[in-house]
Amino acid sequence: MSEVVVRPSRDADIEAIARIYGHHVRHGLASFEEVAPPPEEMSRRRADILARGFPYLVAATGDEVLGYAYCSSYRPRSGYRFSVEDSIYVAPGRAGAGIGSALLAPLIEQATALGARQMIAVIGDSANLASIRLHARFGFRMAGTIEAVGFKLGRWVDSILMQRALGEGASTLPDRGAPGT
Repeated sequence: MSEVVVRPSRDADIEAIARIYGHHVRHGLASFEEVAPPPEEMSRRRADILARGFPYLVAATGDEVLGYAYCSSYRPRSGYRFSVEDSIYVAPGRAGAGIGSALLAPLIEQATALGARQMIAVIGDSANLASIRLHARFGFRMAGTIEAVGFKLGRWVDSILMQRALGEGASTLPDRGAPGT
């Protein structure tokens, strides 16, 4: 396999992004969506994230997109303005190849540079050990479990919350505006 390059996503990546996400929607529990959005909707979502100044990255080898990641506002209310939520999706058959790690490192770096102070991982399915371990390797700590909050693929599904301080975290007050505002 050629070298994996992490770069900002491009309009031309949308078909691959939609395909990757669609697989996880149809077959997995990382997302609680049950109908895979078409590429046009994925493009709209990406444009919204980019318009708010947040990073939207892909990991690729040549023209093949192996995974993607972005962060966005954790919650819409102003009191959450210094907290972001990360999302990472890896192409089917590429799990365990380091794609998630390749994406999460620069995502953390870019969110910190934007002035975010906390990054939250909302992990669908308490059995998603790959995502839990990935986040733990990058300094996320377990913040809680919301039990049986979703129902998908014929079963109740938990959500795991993990959290990581960015930059100075909560040790100092912010001195500038929040990311995405």
